[in-house]
Amino acid sequence: MKRTIIDINIPNFLTICRILLTPVFVILLLKDLRFSAFIVFSIAGISDALDGLIARCFNMRTVLGAYLDPLADKLLLTSAFVSLAVLKIIPEWLAVIVISRDVLIVLGIGVFSITDIRVEIRPSLVSKCTTMFQIATVIASLLELDFIPAKIVKQGLFWITSGFTVMSGFHYLYNGLSILQSALGNNNGRK
Repeated sequence: MKRTIIDINIPNFLTICRILLTPVFVILLLKDLRFSAFIVFSIAGISDALDGLIARCFNMRTVLGAYLDPLADKLLLTSAFVSLAVLKIIPEWLAVIVISRDVLIVLGIGVFSITDIRVEIRPSLVSKCTTMFQIATVIASLLELDFIPAKIVKQGLFWITSGFTVMSGFHYLYNGLSILQSALGNNNGRK
């Protein structure tokens, strides 16, 4: 698999478009245009699926894409959870949990960079499930369905999303500490 450093190919272009759609999504949400925000969020979600599919199927993976894709996802989801919490559409505690996990991940990457520990970042199964539930929560919150079963589903999604987000955070923390301990143990053994 050929990986180049900077290549503006179709997957990377789609990822950049997703980044540019994030402020549009937030503006629509703040203007109380939930259905329009839902459409923009859906387009961003489709672009996320497409860029990964195209990159894998047509061998268009790049180093730039490896960094931009998760950044675009974090930017969109963080913006969505903060905006929805500020507008009181979702509970504030849920936004705090989601953002705390992302801050934990970014801090871990920073520690690896500072200590010069090279690690390939790949999402785990629990992380993929977390992202799926986070997206479902945003979509359910954007759709203004006020009948009782929809409210129950939305409340259930809040709790399931928070559970998976916490599990994923602890999973990354455990793996990160294991990698750090192993790398620092190997460095101490060389001296």
